[in-house]
This record gives sequence, structure tokens and C-alpha cells, in this order.
Amino acid sequence: MDQSKIDHEHLTVTGHHRHQDSDNLLIEDDTVIIVTKAFGPSGDNLVGVSDVTFGGHPAVTLAVECDGARELVHLSPIHGDPRKKGGERIAAGTRCKLYCPVSNQPLAFVGEVEDGSGAGYFALYLSEQLSQGEMVSISDIWGHYHSRIIDDMELISYWANSQSSLD
Repeated sequence: MDQSKIDHEHLTVTGHHRHQDSDNLLIEDDTVIIVTKAFGPSGDNLVGVSDVTFGGHPAVTLAVECDGARELVHLSPIHGDPRKKGGERIAAGTRCKLYCPVSNQPLAFVGEVEDGSGAGYFALYLSEQLSQGEMVSISDIWGHYHSRIIDDMELISYWANSQSSLD
């Protein structure tokens, strides 16, 4: 897999996940984490909702609302990869509301990002049980690349990128 799009300087993988693929995560080359299933608040799978792919892997699609407009944004499922399609008009630093594109329900608030930015984490669940023990937490500030993956109640990754512009 081409790892040139991944910000390895800010990516840390912890835990006991070496070669332990599951239905919801794929681990490549011992460090590359790919989300293969991500569920919204009603249990809808948001991976593969569109035909957009990154590195051959189906995108995670969200509905993003800011400044009164809502649009679909397709995120790379490769953890640490900031690529996305959609949202080109959204300025970095804008607080957004995040929704499931299938049910139109808002994503569940998980907690504050502890970096002083005022950003919040919102949940994409890795299983249909919608458990906080298996989720991806993403920031609600556009261009604020903070996310976490928790699987089997263990934090297995954390990525913080201080980029101010989107790729």
C-alpha cells in the first residue's frame, strides 16, 4: 500500500493489534489502520455509501453542515490520511455539525478534544452494537485533524495533525 499520504510523524498505533484484522478494521503493514465499517447513530453503515475510494478502499461518507448549508463529504478510511472529497468551500477552523447521510441524525457527542481548541469528538461506531468500546472519534472543526480509534475497549490509535489547509 502507498503510505505517502499518511502523516506518520503524528500517527501513533498502540495496543495488541498486530495482524488482527476484524470485520470493522483492517491492519496493513503492522501500522496502517483502515476502517472497513463505520456506523451512524441508527446503525447505518457509512463506508461505501458512495463510489468514492481512497487507495482502493471505499470512503466513509458524512453529511456536514456549516453556515446553513449541508453537503456530503467523503473521508479517507485510512487512519492518518487527511484526504477528503467535498467541502471545498468550508474554511479551515469552521465548526461543523456532523450527520449520518442515511438517517440524517446527528452523530453522537463523545467528549471534548483535550488540546485547548474547543473541538468536540463525535462517534462513528465500528459495530452495529453502537458501542463506545468500538468507535472512531472525529473532530467537528474543519481542518482540525484529530481522531481516535478505539477497538475492543482499547485506544489503538491517535492522530493529531497541525495542518491549516486541506489536501
